Amino acid sequence: MKKNIAILKAYINEDKLLLETNEPILELVPGEQILVDSAQYSFIYLMEDKNDYTYIVLHEQIWPLLKNAQERKLPVWITFNDEQKELINFHDEFDYILTNIKGNSNYGKELVTKVECIFLT
Repeated sequence: MKKNIAILKAYINEDKLLLETNEPILELVPGEQILVDSAQYSFIYLMEDKNDYTYIVLHEQIWPLLKNAQERKLPVWITFNDEQKELINFHDEFDYILTNIKGNSNYGKELVTKVECIFLT
């Protein structure tokens, strides 16, 4: 069964974007892929463990920080207590997703509008 991990807090520290969660991440391996959840207005970074995928859910509330990190090409890390993992290939995947969303009604008009307002201005 796929597991969703929500981000509780996001902030930029020491030239990287840190995404804090309340779930252990030690066993997770970056999947190097980003999906879009049009219904929930979120991006999903895929991570894997030995059994299945885990979705790191990047809700609309942290999009301004994602934009800042994207513009500055800051590495993106997920953290839980003392555990930290870099979300490898984040910017390449994110650029690709943003390019696909621009003007693409397949994602839903509202999501496209939100993404264009924040990331493509």
